[in-house]
Amino acid sequence: MRFEWFVAQRYLRSPYRPAVLRLVTLFSMIGVAAGVATLVIALSMNTGFRETLEDRLLGVTAHVSLTRPGSGGIKNYQELATQLARGAGVRSVTPAVYQQVLLSFAGQARGVVSKGIDPERDRKSDQALQRMAAGSLDFSADADGIEALLIGKQLAEEWKVSPGDYVTLTSPQGRLTPYGLMPRTRRFRVAGVFDSGFYDYDENWCFMTLAAAQGLSGAGDAVNVLEFRLHQPELAGEIAKQVRQAAGPGFSTTTWMEENRALFRALRLEKLVTAIFIGLITLVAGLNILVVLSMTVTDKARDIAVLRSMGARREQIRTIFLWQGISIGALG
Repeated sequence: MRFEWFVAQRYLRSPYRPAVLRLVTLFSMIGVAAGVATLVIALSMNTGFRETLEDRLLGVTAHVSLTRPGSGGIKNYQELATQLARGAGVRSVTPAVYQQVLLSFAGQARGVVSKGIDPERDRKSDQALQRMAAGSLDFSADADGIEALLIGKQLAEEWKVSPGDYVTLTSPQGRLTPYGLMPRTRRFRVAGVFDSGFYDYDENWCFMTLAAAQGLSGAGDAVNVLEFRLHQPELAGEIAKQVRQAAGPGFSTTTWMEENRALFRALRLEKLVTAIFIGLITLVAGLNILVVLSMTVTDKARDIAVLRSMGARREQIRTIFLWQGISIGALG
């Protein structure tokens, strides 16, 4: 092996090689270096972006959500939440009321998702409530009895809404009156502006108290979801099964991975495509190494003949040029 390695290094560093061969060798090294460096950097950035996205996503969404479809919500949610909070791996359980509403302000209107929360519980687990861009988390009603809510930073900037302004929410869950089915409409005071770090949340979400959401939706003393935060979010699938069994018949669960399956599938596809295209750069650099070896074999035909006459075997000759190719790739 020492003989083959010695000859390979002499061929590689020989000052008597043709200029074209030296130039192609240099380009091969640069190509391998550029391809590998680009691949490592791109995959590292992709992985870092995914991890950052997961951390932020886990900070503003439930790891497991428990619902009871077609039953008018969860009525005994306080007792059920206390019972399920004792489960293995569960960090906290918070009730919530979700609904689609129409938000109006200064002649502008758009559909948003309103979330009714328990401020004392959720401010400890929901990072969106811990990152206030303006105002405060004070959900208390004003002197006129108008309740408070929080809106996202993006929506506040687009509509020029500031803490202290008043907005109107209209729920499609109407109430029956002598004049027919009428939508529920309420005014709210903007207490603060949250910054979740997600454009979709900051533009299309608002938070209010659980009681305000129940009154707006007409749900009464019920919630439509119990949200679980876990010590290990990656075990959400297993814990969701345990929660569903403990809750009893009629309940269903969804995990944060199921709710964002399309997003993570797109990220995996992006990573795969990036690796393939950048890998092609490295492949081209590898083909350049083959060109270098072919040119070297042609240039060293007389040396090969001399080595053969001195007793060198075919395997040794092949190993010489193999080591030369490995050296070019390693240096790159």
